[in-house]
Amino acid sequence: MYYLITALVAFTSCPPAAFGKTVTGLFKSGVARERDGQFITRFMYQGDKGLVVCRLPNAPLAVEKESRLLMYRDMDKGLDNLSCSERLAKADLTISLTLEEHNQTIPHQASPTAWQALYADRYTCQDGGPIPAQSDLSFTVLLFNADAAGNPLEHFSADQTGLHSFYFLLLLAYFLAACIYVQPLYQALRKGGPMHMALKVLSTALALQGGSALCNYVHLARYSRDGVGLPLMGGLAEFLDSVSQVSMLYMLLSLCMGWTLSRGRKPQSRPLQWDSSPASTAVTIGGALTQGFLLLWEQYSDAWADHRSYHAQRSLPGILLMVLRVGLALLLASVLYQIISTERSALKRDFYLSFAKGCFLWFLCHPALVLTSIVLNQHQQEKMVTIGVVLFQSISVVILYQLFLSRSLYWEVSSLSSVSLPLTMSRANTRGRY
Repeated sequence: MYYLITALVAFTSCPPAAFGKTVTGLFKSGVARERDGQFITRFMYQGDKGLVVCRLPNAPLAVEKESRLLMYRDMDKGLDNLSCSERLAKADLTISLTLEEHNQTIPHQASPTAWQALYADRYTCQDGGPIPAQSDLSFTVLLFNADAAGNPLEHFSADQTGLHSFYFLLLLAYFLAACIYVQPLYQALRKGGPMHMALKVLSTALALQGGSALCNYVHLARYSRDGVGLPLMGGLAEFLDSVSQVSMLYMLLSLCMGWTLSRGRKPQSRPLQWDSSPASTAVTIGGALTQGFLLLWEQYSDAWADHRSYHAQRSLPGILLMVLRVGLALLLASVLYQIISTERSALKRDFYLSFAKGCFLWFLCHPALVLTSIVLNQHQQEKMVTIGVVLFQSISVVILYQLFLSRSLYWEVSSLSSVSLPLTMSRANTRGRY
C-alpha cells in the first residue's frame, strides 16, 4: 500500500496531460541570463486570430528592467549557435512589457505552427555585473486560438484540439457497454471457473481505463474554460492508465509463462490457466515491475519539460518502454507458437490465435502508432497516438472478454465440468451439444 500511495503522489504531482494555456509564474532575470532567454511556454497556433495576452501586476518594474516577451515561430536549431544578442534579434515578434496588460495578435498561420515564448530584459545579454535582488517579475500569460465562432477564446493548442470530444464519446461508449454487459459479467465472476482470475484482472484493467478516461475528460472540460484545468485529475488519469497497463501485462504473462514454465506437470488439456509457481511468479512480477518503473521514470523525465501527451513518450524511458513492449510481444509469440505447434484440435488453435491477437494488439499498437505517426504533420502526431492507443487497447480487451466468455471455445480449452463454467447452459444441454 505504501508503494501504491508513493506512485500515486508521484504521478499526480506531474504537470497536466494537455498544454493550452494559462501560464503563471515569475520572469527571472538570472535564468534569462543563464539560458539566453527564459523559456515560458510553447503553443501551436492555427488559422487567424491567434492571441497572446500578458498581464503584469508590477508594470513599473518591467519598464525599469526593459522587459520583453519574445515569440519565435518554429525555433530553429541554428539559434543555439548564435550569440545572445543575435538570438534575441531573431524573434518573430517582440512585445515590450510596459503596461499591466498586453494583447498581441499572432499573424495568419497557413498551417498549424508551433510558437515558443521567451523572456528577456536588459540583464539577459550582459557578460557580468550584478542583478538587482528584487528583480523577479510575476506574470500571467494566456494563449488562445480562434474558436468555432472565430473568436480567440480556445485554450487548446492545435495539437490537442478534439481530445475533449474524443474522451466524451469514449465515456459514452463505456457507459453503454456497462449497461448491456455488467450483469452477465457479474454473474460470470460469481460462478467462478478456470478463467476466473483472468476475468477479474481483465475487468480491473478495463475499470482503470474507464477511470483514466473520466479523469482526462474532467481535466479537459475544466481546461477548456480556464486554460489550467485540474492538474491533479490529469496526473490521476496517467496513474490509472499506468496501473491498467501493469495489470494487463501481469495477466498475460501469468497465463502464458505459467503454462510454459509448468508444462512438465500441467496437463496438456489445460494450458493458459493461471499458475502461481515460483518461476512464473518471478517472471510476471519482474515484467510488471519493470514496466511500472519505466512508466514512473517517463513521468519524472517530463516533469521539468513542457509536458504533453503521456502517450507520446519520446524520452529515453519512453523509448525503453516501447522496446520492452516489443520484446514482450516476441516472448508471448514464442510461447504461443509452442502451444499452437503441438495442438491438434482446430478449435483450440482458433482459441490460441484469438488470444494471440488480443495480446499483440495490446503490446504492439503503441510502437506501431508512434512509427506510423512520423509521416503525419506535427499537429496530428500526438492526437493520432493518444486516440489510437486508447482505441486499440480497448479493442484488445473486447477480444479477450469475448474469448474468455465464449462457451464453446471455453469448454474445449478448459476440459472442465460445465457446472463450473460461467455463462453455460444446463448439463443436459451441454451433453447434447458436446
